[in-house]
Amino acid sequence: MVNGVSNLILNALPAPQRDALLARMQPVALPIGTVLYPTGEHPKFAHFMTSGIASVVTFMNSGVGAEVGIIGREGLVEAANLIGPARPPTTAFIQVEGSALRMGFSELQEELYAPGSPLPRILEFIQSHGFVLSQLAACNGLHEILQRLARWLLMVQDRLQSEKFYLTQEFLAEMLGSRRTSVTVAAGSLQKLGLIEYRRGHITISNREGLMAAACECYPIVNRLTSGLYNHVPTPNGHA
Repeated sequence: MVNGVSNLILNALPAPQRDALLARMQPVALPIGTVLYPTGEHPKFAHFMTSGIASVVTFMNSGVGAEVGIIGREGLVEAANLIGPARPPTTAFIQVEGSALRMGFSELQEELYAPGSPLPRILEFIQSHGFVLSQLAACNGLHEILQRLARWLLMVQDRLQSEKFYLTQEFLAEMLGSRRTSVTVAAGSLQKLGLIEYRRGHITISNREGLMAAACECYPIVNRLTSGLYNHVPTPNGHA
C-alpha cells in the first residue's frame, strides 16, 4: 500500500499507523480552483496532498490576494488548523491540478492524541512550513520581482517534480503580490536568458541551474527546510 501513497507525511509513518489512517481516507481529485477551506471557517476535511499544489492565500477587502503558503505532496493543507481553535484569516485552494487523500477534519483531530498518533510528523511539517513563511515574508519585502519569480518557480517544480506546468501571468502576479505587468517583464527576462519557456500560461523550466543562480538567497534556505522533512527516525514513544 505504501508504494501507492505519495504523501510524504503518510510515507514517514510506521506501517500499522499509516494503514490505519489510510483505511479512513478517500482519494479525491482536485481541479484547479478547488477551495479546500474558505476564510474564517474551520475546515471540514483534512487533505494530505498526493499531487498538484495547494496555495494558502490572504485576501484584502479589495479582493487582491497574496500567497502566504504553498503545499504539495510534502504536507497536510489544514495542518495549522489542528493546533488551536482560531479561525483562519486565509483561504486554501488548488493552484495546480492534483489529488489528495482526504478524511474528516474532526476525525483527524481525534486521532492526534491516540497511541501511535501522526502528531509528531504533522508538527514537523507545521514547524517547517512556519519557517518557510517567515523566510518568504522577508523575501517579498526585500528582493526584486525577477529573483522572487525564479525562487517561486523552483519551489513549484520541487513540489510537482516536473519541469512543465501551467500558470497564468494573472495568477503568478497574485501569488507574488505584484502587478501583472511586473511579472510579465520578469518572466520575459527569464525567457530571454534561456532559463524558462513561457507561452499562454504554459511554463517549461529549461535551465534549472541557471534559474537557481537567478533566484534570491531564499531558495536554498526554503529548499533545505522542505527537503529535510521526515528524515528523523522516531523513537518508540512516537517522538523524532
